[in-house]
Amino acid sequence: MDADAYDAWYTTERGRWIGNTEFQLLAKGLRLRPGAILLDVGCGTGWFTRRFAGQGAVTLGLDVRADWLAFARARGGLSARWVAGDAQALPFADESFDAVVSVAALCFVPDEGKAVHEIVRVTRGRFAIGWLNRASRLYRQKGRDGGHGAYHGARWHDAQEIRALFAGAPVRDLRIRSAVFLPSGGRMARCVERLLPAVLPRGALIVATGEKCE
Repeated sequence: MDADAYDAWYTTERGRWIGNTEFQLLAKGLRLRPGAILLDVGCGTGWFTRRFAGQGAVTLGLDVRADWLAFARARGGLSARWVAGDAQALPFADESFDAVVSVAALCFVPDEGKAVHEIVRVTRGRFAIGWLNRASRLYRQKGRDGGHGAYHGARWHDAQEIRALFAGAPVRDLRIRSAVFLPSGGRMARCVERLLPAVLPRGALIVATGEKCE
């Protein structure tokens, strides 16, 4: 899937609902104040980066893919900045950002543990990192046998594996939440989403949130 097709999916009825649902879960975990400086690691086309910018954050999107970064720059306007970089070796000093977010990007990084520790290193506050959830309905539909479509080659994790990636990292209040329990996005899916609590680790996107500590 190219950048145009990927970003356009968020304008469909299903894509818009899934994107908004995931954004709300991430935003709740980050607890951003207006003017907070936020890094989006693996920003891709910048859809989430732009959403956070629209909420008043000072956003910087980072990605290793030049073509997707060019797409993000072309559509980000003046509300966000963009930089090329590797999640496993972030080109920033310690505690450069008020918060860091990453949405289903580390699933494609060779050393996810190293990327997690890099995210913790460069934040001075909170983080919210989303992975594809192996305990989800979406995995049964799209993740098996190496993954299909945009999910090809992605790694899927459960809550226990995600917690293990933070071993030795200086974090506190590490919590696991999830969203998009029925990825069909239909009327029933939306009703179920309102009824089920995010603490259930069965949603398609599973998110680890927490805070940097000394």
